[in-house]
Amino acid sequence: MERLWSPWRAKYVTTGVDSNSSTCIFCALAADSKNDEANFVLHRGQHVYAVLNLFPYITGHLLIVPYQHISQLDATAKETTDELMDLTKRAQTALREAYQPSGFNIGMNLGTSAGAGIPDHLHLHILPRWSGDTNFMTTIGETRVLPEELKDTYGKLLPKFRGEVSST
Repeated sequence: MERLWSPWRAKYVTTGVDSNSSTCIFCALAADSKNDEANFVLHRGQHVYAVLNLFPYITGHLLIVPYQHISQLDATAKETTDELMDLTKRAQTALREAYQPSGFNIGMNLGTSAGAGIPDHLHLHILPRWSGDTNFMTTIGETRVLPEELKDTYGKLLPKFRGEVSST
């Protein structure tokens, strides 16, 4: 019998996301700039930041998050949405350079009924995709297999956001 290990998901499986919590994880990350590496924050802009999804659907799954605690895109200031889209473009470039995906999913889930796990703080998902990356494990077993730890993904992407040239 084969075994698939994803120990970083244990926290999510045992606790999940508590939408009734008074602490917003995105606001907490925004306020904790001294621990960007531990929190997997890749870039901080004036209005938004880029962070690895702690519970990724696929390797390289990033989030672009406004600092402002806001749930609706149409209520978000133009400066924030402009920077959100600019950072999304930069993230797509970083992911392409680091992983050479054949495609991307980019989008938002606004509201619980739309699938938002954290409905009170909007965030944009960026997922690199490869042909065949959705296989029987995902579709039948409802299990995702990620070949890389978050710290390794962070190490590959951080130089891209800093504009550094890597040897890989």
